Amino acid sequence: MHSTGLSRSLGRWRALFAAFAALSPLIFFAFSGRCASQAAPQTGTPPTRRQVADFQDVGERAGLKFEIVSGDKQTKKYIIETTGTGVAIFDYDNDGWPDIFIVNGTTLGPQAGQASPTNHLFHNNHDGTFTDVTDEAGLRSSGWGQGVCAGDYDNDGFEDLYVTYYGKNRLYHNEGNGTFKEAAETAGVSGNGKQWGTGCAFVDYDRDGLLDIMVANYVDFDLATTPAPGQGTSCMWKGVAVMCGPRGLKSTPNVLYHNLGHGKFEDVSKKSGIEKTSGHYCFSVSTLDFDDDGWPDIYVACDSTPSILYHNNRDGTFADVAVVAGAAFNEDGREQAGMGSTVADYDGDGRLDIFKTNFSDDSSTLYHNNGDGTFTDATYTAGLGLHTQYLGWGTMFFDFDNDGWPDLLLVNGHVYPEVDKYTLGSEYQEPRILYRNTGKGTFEDVSSQAGPAITRKASGRGLAIGDLWNNGKLSAVITNMGEAPSLLVNEMSYPNHWIAVRTIGTKSNRDGIGAKITIKAGGRVFVNEVRSGSSYSSSNDMRLHFGLGSAAKIDSLEVRWPTGAVESFDAKLDAINSIKEGTGKALKAAAAH
Repeated sequence: MHSTGLSRSLGRWRALFAAFAALSPLIFFAFSGRCASQAAPQTGTPPTRRQVADFQDVGERAGLKFEIVSGDKQTKKYIIETTGTGVAIFDYDNDGWPDIFIVNGTTLGPQAGQASPTNHLFHNNHDGTFTDVTDEAGLRSSGWGQGVCAGDYDNDGFEDLYVTYYGKNRLYHNEGNGTFKEAAETAGVSGNGKQWGTGCAFVDYDRDGLLDIMVANYVDFDLATTPAPGQGTSCMWKGVAVMCGPRGLKSTPNVLYHNLGHGKFEDVSKKSGIEKTSGHYCFSVSTLDFDDDGWPDIYVACDSTPSILYHNNRDGTFADVAVVAGAAFNEDGREQAGMGSTVADYDGDGRLDIFKTNFSDDSSTLYHNNGDGTFTDATYTAGLGLHTQYLGWGTMFFDFDNDGWPDLLLVNGHVYPEVDKYTLGSEYQEPRILYRNTGKGTFEDVSSQAGPAITRKASGRGLAIGDLWNNGKLSAVITNMGEAPSLLVNEMSYPNHWIAVRTIGTKSNRDGIGAKITIKAGGRVFVNEVRSGSSYSSSNDMRLHFGLGSAAKIDSLEVRWPTGAVESFDAKLDAINSIKEGTGKALKAAAAH
């Protein structure tokens, strides 16, 4: 995790200049005020002149009451104890209300008198609370859980779950009656039991109407042979003995499973080219069609090694083009210790950009899509070179105030508990960061003006965003190391408009994963794609949400389906619109690049 290219003076100087440049607009913003929307089922409070949001952690009163386990709380002898777990927001029972699935880890040895930790499924009660239905759903399981992604892999109309592990991964088939059946072995997607799966995503990479599974793998880890803290060059950090890795440990290739139909998959990692990217320690998976040719590509954030950008060759194979596309390194040409990633059109130019969180003593990275198959590192020009003291994990673009510009939420937390004892420039528990999109290609850090749930410190990992109460107001679920998960609700109200879109494929996969939505409203164009996975080892509400600001009507809504067909639809403002493939007005598809 601790990249050799992280502690560098150039980055520190840039961060200082960025902080100075951001000071004036922040002072102005503190007194100018701004309107917003509430992400809770209650009536919100009107915004004050100084406050831009009021995020409260309602996890406990909402019913998310269990401890997320990841090895020993006080010391981390091995890297497996440090990476934490992910979360999925998805509607498992098709009642129209998003539910929450949270992955749990375990400990190195049994805990006397305690039951083994388990993953948890929480049913949305439609009133701001959730009920733990893990046992009823058949999802009780223990192990070194890591990531999760949701998708309807057999097109039966019910969302399934894929959960990654250090060990064998698990595929939970949704039986359609409130229960799940573990099917990884029979489906051929459990892995060999020796791999360490992290991020994942369902993606129809060959556009055959069946969802495939992309799995990122971290390190080739063996407790029996991994050295103890301090026993090697990769086991020291700033002169202190810490757990070892990932440097010094073997890497393991990523995996791609092709959906054959009838509940069966084939491992196509080798023949697809996914396996060729050796020497990487991989975490998050974010799908996007970065060159807009109608075929899904895959971005993978990697720890202490260059990021991967798998370009879809449209023939069942991929090629890593991250270096030539400018998405492998930062602007100094250095590899970073990447953790989480998220995708959105942050500057309104109609192209999807990438944001990545990194290790401490480094900045996060914003890759601006140039529209010609390349990216430019826009981190510092966008005002995102701050907070190099934090270690970032889950991150998502989301429009918290529905003003039409995607904002950024970052979840932070260190991997070394020793940072508190030895005063190493960071803290083990760290606050979240909320960056407000100014609409001018830049962001402002408004964390101190966004409520106690943002400034609260924790050692966070996974993050998922969703409209949990179907009111157009986005909330966040966060996994925290050694404590209960957080549920962040914005209790401030705003006057802005919004629209959400749920895609239902017929010829395409039923979820419409890979569909591109283009909306025109208020003289602007809004774009995004339906995706599974993303953030850090997590999976978000797949209903695409667009803040529209003051726009009083939608001029047009177009969907380019994964099959390549393009349709236009009528849609309602301030509502969740279900759009079914084949029921819109057919349009001529643009020529592939």
